[in-house]
Amino acid sequence: MRWAALLARVFAVDVLTCAHCGGERRIVAAITEPDVAAKILTHLDLPTDVPKLAPARAPPQTELFDDSWPVA
Repeated sequence: MRWAALLARVFAVDVLTCAHCGGERRIVAAITEPDVAAKILTHLDLPTDVPKLAPARAPPQTELFDDSWPVA
């Protein structure tokens, strides 16, 4: 499956269609080298470090709610 099809499937977004004019977008470059990506991010004053992972949330405690929750 192509990456664009996966994004459309998961996020319901067509990344190859322009949101403003509806025209078709095309890929002009794919940056795969980490050093090149870091250089571009540095030039744009964007962080180059991987963000710290946040701990996962606990599952909801459904026993605290009765059958009327959630209220529609």
